[in-house]
Amino acid sequence: MDLMGVRINTIVSDNVAIRCAGCNELIHGTPWRVNVLDIVAPESAAPWTSEAAINPGPFQFHPDPDHVRSWMARRGWFFCRRGEVREIMRPVPLPGERWGLCDGLHRDQHEFVPA
Repeated sequence: MDLMGVRINTIVSDNVAIRCAGCNELIHGTPWRVNVLDIVAPESAAPWTSEAAINPGPFQFHPDPDHVRSWMARRGWFFCRRGEVREIMRPVPLPGERWGLCDGLHRDQHEFVPA
Protein backbone atom coordinates (compact mmCIF):
# COMPACT_ATOMS: atom_id res chain seq x y z
CA MET A 1 0.00 0.00 0.00
CA ASP A 2 1.21 3.51 -0.81
CA LEU A 3 0.31 6.23 1.68
CA MET A 4 1.23 9.78 0.64
CA GLY A 5 4.01 8.48 -1.58
CA VAL A 6 5.49 6.17 1.06
CA ARG A 7 5.39 2.42 0.48
CA ILE A 8 4.04 0.56 3.55
CA ASN A 9 4.39 -3.19 3.19
CA THR A 10 2.69 -4.12 6.48
CA ILE A 11 -0.73 -2.75 5.48
CA VAL A 12 -2.40 -5.08 3.03
CA SER A 13 -6.00 -3.78 3.15
CA ASP A 14 -7.80 -0.75 4.57
CA ASN A 15 -11.08 -2.66 4.92
CA VAL A 16 -11.35 -4.76 8.07
CA ALA A 17 -15.04 -5.55 7.54
CA ILE A 18 -15.20 -8.51 5.25
CA ARG A 19 -18.89 -9.28 5.74
CA CYS A 20 -22.01 -7.17 6.28
CA ALA A 21 -23.58 -7.65 9.73
CA GLY A 22 -27.02 -7.42 8.11
CA CYS A 23 -26.82 -9.90 5.22
CA ASN A 24 -23.45 -11.61 5.86
CA GLU A 25 -22.39 -10.93 2.24
CA LEU A 26 -18.96 -9.60 1.29
CA ILE A 27 -18.51 -5.84 1.48
CA HIS A 28 -16.54 -4.40 -1.42
CA GLY A 29 -15.10 -0.99 -0.67
CA THR A 30 -15.70 1.05 2.45
CA PRO A 31 -18.43 -0.30 4.75
CA TRP A 32 -21.16 1.78 6.37
CA ARG A 33 -20.39 1.80 10.10
CA VAL A 34 -22.98 2.17 12.84
CA ASN A 35 -22.14 2.74 16.51
CA VAL A 36 -24.58 2.37 19.38
CA LEU A 37 -24.04 4.90 22.16
CA ASP A 38 -23.47 3.70 25.70
CA ILE A 39 -26.67 3.28 27.68
CA VAL A 40 -25.34 5.29 30.62
CA ALA A 41 -22.20 7.34 30.91
CA PRO A 42 -20.52 5.84 33.98
CA GLU A 43 -18.98 8.05 36.65
CA SER A 44 -16.14 5.58 37.10
CA ALA A 45 -14.58 2.79 35.11
CA ALA A 46 -16.61 -0.40 34.96
CA PRO A 47 -15.10 -3.47 36.58
CA TRP A 48 -13.59 -5.96 34.17
CA THR A 49 -16.00 -8.64 35.42
CA SER A 50 -19.09 -6.72 34.27
CA GLU A 51 -20.63 -7.14 30.85
CA ALA A 52 -22.07 -4.38 28.70
CA ALA A 53 -25.83 -4.52 28.11
CA ILE A 54 -25.34 -3.54 24.47
CA ASN A 55 -22.23 -3.94 22.35
CA PRO A 56 -21.53 -0.40 21.07
CA GLY A 57 -19.88 -1.55 17.84
CA PRO A 58 -18.89 -0.36 15.37
CA PHE A 59 -21.02 -2.64 13.27
CA GLN A 60 -20.36 -2.65 9.54
CA PHE A 61 -22.90 -2.90 6.73
CA HIS A 62 -23.57 -2.32 3.07
CA PRO A 63 -24.70 1.31 2.51
CA ASP A 64 -28.40 0.34 2.25
CA PRO A 65 -30.29 1.12 5.52
CA ASP A 66 -32.33 -2.08 5.08
CA HIS A 67 -29.21 -4.07 6.02
CA VAL A 68 -29.06 -2.24 9.36
CA ARG A 69 -32.78 -2.79 9.98
CA SER A 70 -32.53 -6.52 9.26
CA TRP A 71 -29.62 -6.73 11.74
CA MET A 72 -31.74 -4.92 14.34
CA ALA A 73 -34.69 -7.25 13.69
CA ARG A 74 -32.55 -10.36 14.25
CA ARG A 75 -31.55 -8.96 17.66
CA GLY A 76 -35.17 -8.19 18.56
CA TRP A 77 -34.58 -4.45 18.64
CA PHE A 78 -37.10 -1.84 17.58
CA PHE A 79 -36.53 1.17 15.31
CA CYS A 80 -37.87 4.68 15.88
CA ARG A 81 -39.64 5.63 12.68
CA ARG A 82 -39.26 9.33 13.52
CA GLY A 83 -35.51 8.96 12.94
CA GLU A 84 -33.25 7.52 10.29
CA VAL A 85 -30.41 5.02 10.23
CA ARG A 86 -27.29 7.07 10.97
CA GLU A 87 -23.70 6.50 12.03
CA ILE A 88 -24.58 6.92 15.70
CA MET A 89 -27.71 5.35 17.13
CA ARG A 90 -29.00 5.86 20.67
CA PRO A 91 -30.46 2.94 22.65
CA VAL A 92 -33.79 3.54 24.37
CA PRO A 93 -35.07 1.06 26.98
CA LEU A 94 -38.59 -0.19 26.26
CA PRO A 95 -40.99 -2.06 28.54
CA GLY A 96 -40.35 -5.77 28.86
CA GLU A 97 -36.54 -5.54 28.80
CA ARG A 98 -36.52 -4.63 25.11
CA TRP A 99 -34.45 -2.02 23.30
CA GLY A 100 -35.17 0.49 20.59
CA LEU A 101 -32.65 2.43 18.52
CA CYS A 102 -33.11 6.04 17.46
CA ASP A 103 -30.86 8.66 15.90
CA GLY A 104 -32.10 11.15 18.53
CA LEU A 105 -32.42 14.06 16.11
CA HIS A 106 -36.16 14.66 16.51
CA ARG A 107 -37.81 16.55 19.36
CA ASP A 108 -41.18 14.78 19.51
CA GLN A 109 -42.06 11.43 21.10
CA HIS A 110 -40.46 8.23 19.83
CA GLU A 111 -42.54 5.89 17.68
CA PHE A 112 -40.91 2.47 17.90
CA VAL A 113 -41.84 -0.20 15.39
CA PRO A 114 -40.31 -3.64 14.84
CA ALA A 115 -37.21 -3.22 12.71
